[in-house]
Amino acid sequence: MNRRGPGLLGTVARTAVVAGTASAVGGRVRQHQQEKFAGQQAEQAAQAQAAQQPAPPAPPPADDTISRLERLAGLKSQGILTDEEFAAEKAKILSG
Repeated sequence: MNRRGPGLLGTVARTAVVAGTASAVGGRVRQHQQEKFAGQQAEQAAQAQAAQQPAPPAPPPADDTISRLERLAGLKSQGILTDEEFAAEKAKILSG
């Protein structure tokens, strides 16, 4: 008896190997796509949350505080402010 090709059992085995390989590769591709999609969703959610939160107010510049204190000291030295008024205004400038 002269056989041509691998026969029925060989063909079934080869088909099973090809199908298993395709299934494994397809599973890895699907997992990679899901991870990529999840990362994109997380990034978009973080950007949306950052856009909703208002930026914190900027602290007043140090030069502004110094110039306000200098003007206040000038008013006190001119006699326009009393010691109590000066102390109260100075506390407001330094705390705020």
